[in-house]
Amino acid sequence: QVQLVESGGGLVQAGGSLRLSCAASGSIFSFNAMGWYRQAPGKQRELVARISSLGVTNYADSVKGRFTISRDNVKNTVYLQMNSLKPEDTAVYYCNAAKFQVGSWYDYWGQGTQVTVSS
Repeated sequence: QVQLVESGGGLVQAGGSLRLSCAASGSIFSFNAMGWYRQAPGKQRELVARISSLGVTNYADSVKGRFTISRDNVKNTVYLQMNSLKPEDTAVYYCNAAKFQVGSWYDYWGQGTQVTVSS
């Protein structure tokens, strides 16, 4: 039911930058938190960055100081600005929205967008 549409992935050389976008159906105020996860080949999906409905952010240690998550409440869109990219950042990046309803957490996912960083 919830639609999360991602864009902005692509190919970039090490040291370059990309900005990912995630447009959500309806208001992002409907979610307690939104964030970005990534999954590299042979690895589990991991949290990259998250922002709560109160604006509190947290990041994976591996991306602190390089990535920034932000939101536009009017456009119902969450962004991930990625700077100083490294080859180890190569992964499929997924937008996530989380909502707490009737005593349970519900997670919604975008289709994923490929980010490839060459050395």
